[in-house]
Amino acid sequence: MTSARSLDKLLREIRACTVCAPFLPLGPRPVLQAGHGAHILLASQAPGIKVHQSGVPFDDASGRRLRQWLGMSEEIFYDREKVAIVPMGFCYPGRAAQGSGDAPPRPECAPLWRKRLMAQLPNIELTVLIGQYALAWHLPEARTMGVTRAVQEWQRWWPHTLVLPHPSPRNNGWLKHNPWFEAELLPKLRERVSLLL
Repeated sequence: MTSARSLDKLLREIRACTVCAPFLPLGPRPVLQAGHGAHILLASQAPGIKVHQSGVPFDDASGRRLRQWLGMSEEIFYDREKVAIVPMGFCYPGRAAQGSGDAPPRPECAPLWRKRLMAQLPNIELTVLIGQYALAWHLPEARTMGVTRAVQEWQRWWPHTLVLPHPSPRNNGWLKHNPWFEAELLPKLRERVSLLL
C-alpha cells in the first residue's frame, strides 16, 4: 500500500542517510524530488557540485537544457506532484579520478533506496532515463547497447520509457553530430509531456 504519508516518511529517511559519508568529498546531502501524484520520473545520474550547494535538483546549465528539451517551465519542473527527480546516486560523488567530469554515482545508493522509492510512485507514466547508470538500472536488457544506441532506438520503449543523453554542455558535440535528436525525438517528447501534464 502506498500513500503520500509513507512516501514522505521514506524521503525523510533518504535525506538523513549517511551510508556513503566516508566516500563523499563534500559530505552527504541527498538531493531528490518526489511526490505521490507524479506522472513523470526523471532518472538521472547524481547531483553536480552546483546542485550539492543549492540542494535543488538540476539547478544548473544541465537543468536549463533539460527543461528546454521537455518543454517544461521551472514551476512545473519543480512541482513534485507532477515530476519526480530521482538520481541513481542522491549525493555529489566528487570529481572523476581520471578525465573530466564527476565520478559515477556511489554504488551503495541505488540498491539501498531505489526499489522502495519506485514502489511509492504508483502514477508514473513516463520514465526519462538520463545517462548510462539510469539506463543500466531501469532497462537492464539494454545496458550493453550504450546510451547513443538506446537513444537512437527510442521507439522500442515508447511511450512509457525514453533514454536521453545527459543534457550537460559537455554533450554539445554529441548533439551536433546527431541533429535528428532535436529535430525528430524532442517534439515527440514535448508532446507526451504536455499530454501527461
